[in-house]
Amino acid sequence: MLNRIHEARKNESGFTLIELLMVIIILGVLSGIVVFAVNGIQDRGAESACKTDVKTVAVAAEAAYAQNEAYPLTMTALVASGFLHSEAASVEYAATATAITTLQGAATSKCAGFKG
Repeated sequence: MLNRIHEARKNESGFTLIELLMVIIILGVLSGIVVFAVNGIQDRGAESACKTDVKTVAVAAEAAYAQNEAYPLTMTALVASGFLHSEAASVEYAATATAITTLQGAATSKCAGFKG
């Protein structure tokens, strides 16, 4: 009986340990490539969103100027007057009544220094 089981197992085919290790290594390399690719996509998306925020604040400030013949002094004033829905943390904005003095990506944002 034991010989019959041994003979049956002798003819079975399967993966060797080396083959299984190679598959695991290949999957590890592929997953590493995917992780780095996704991180790059997220960074580009955050930078694009930041640049869009700068441009949105610029348009809101110009709309406020067109309506009131003066620029709002702060982003809070843009929100209070209804030209922006909320303040953009990624944007630095400051103005006088006649000119925008600062409109750029905040130093801590993905688009630091970007001017709209």
